[in-house]
Amino acid sequence: MFLELKSIGLFVEKQKQIKVYYKQQQVGDYFADLIVSESVIIEIKAAESLCEEHEFQLINYLKAREIEVGLLLNFGKKPQIKRKIFSNSSNQNNS
Repeated sequence: MFLELKSIGLFVEKQKQIKVYYKQQQVGDYFADLIVSESVIIEIKAAESLCEEHEFQLINYLKAREIEVGLLLNFGKKPQIKRKIFSNSSNQNNS
């Protein structure tokens, strides 16, 4: 997917580090599978099916990077795609 997105001229970063802060102290790191043009985070899974944990993971990435659109792609037994939208300005999320 990384190569395909790059081939159509998009700026794509893979396994991009996302620092996690609590009260201005760095407490950990996340690694997003793909960040496209600093506007979409793509998380790629190969699971039986997508679950709430996968969705929460993506929402946390969106919050930490202040990016509002995320895609959760599962290439497991039954391919699935979920789009998550997180409004950083109002701290509410929608499916």
